[in-house]
Amino acid sequence: MRADSQGRIGRLLIYLLLVLCALYYLAPLYVMLTTSVKTLDEIRAGNLLDFPAQLNLQAWQKAWSGACTGVSCEGLAPYFWNSVKMAVPAVLISTLIGSVNGYVLAHWKFRGSEIVFTALMVGCFIPFQVVILPMARLLGLAGLSNTTAGLVLVHIVYGVAFTTLFFRNYYVSVPDELVKAARIDGAGFFRIYRSVILPLSLPIFMVCFIWQFTQIWNDFLFGVVFGGTDAQPVTVALNNLVNTSTGVTEYNVNMAAAIIAALPTLGLYLLAGKYFVRGLTAGAVKG
Repeated sequence: MRADSQGRIGRLLIYLLLVLCALYYLAPLYVMLTTSVKTLDEIRAGNLLDFPAQLNLQAWQKAWSGACTGVSCEGLAPYFWNSVKMAVPAVLISTLIGSVNGYVLAHWKFRGSEIVFTALMVGCFIPFQVVILPMARLLGLAGLSNTTAGLVLVHIVYGVAFTTLFFRNYYVSVPDELVKAARIDGAGFFRIYRSVILPLSLPIFMVCFIWQFTQIWNDFLFGVVFGGTDAQPVTVALNNLVNTSTGVTEYNVNMAAAIIAALPTLGLYLLAGKYFVRGLTAGAVKG
């Protein structure tokens, strides 16, 4: 009985600690949400932690369609859709390429395959700043400077190293016997990939979708360097909005804009977060 009592107390303390940690990390989000639905007068007169006396969504409307981001006062809407047009194809293409690369490196060994894999791993640790000049030269030669298509290409090239690493480490946990049996039955490269590998790949696909989407959507450096006036992503617009001054700092508009910019990644984690940990740990025992 004493051991059971100690066990219950221990679990209670763990849950209490987890709740305190959750509240600590959620406090900034609470401040952002409550500030975004307050008027400026209420913000100035009250406390950051005060609940709004009355919900006011004008800041959200202005952040979306009326706030000034430099000389333009169209809000975040056009830049939000720029980010969508950039992130969706970049995520899908880099994930698909990484899947095929990982499949090859895990189950279709060739001479020098380990060297290729090592080179790709090195690519994961190259800082963004190192690739700016060569990438700018490449985009200029291809006629893609200051375009959304150019940003898509940049993120595909930079993301393939990560997606290949994830998929390769996941696919080495798939038994070689499955692939060999399919070969004996006459299945070729793409038939094995389609019929054997893909049905097992949902967790790691979700890992790459979440990872790539988060990296691409939240990127600022590539967006500000390679994005032209009509192709800037939402992160660049958010920075311009916060730093554009008309004499009064509109904290409610800034908070609403920050939440709008973060909503897609937050929503993706909430919808597919359970697959993220499952996919990361699935390939942890091999490779």
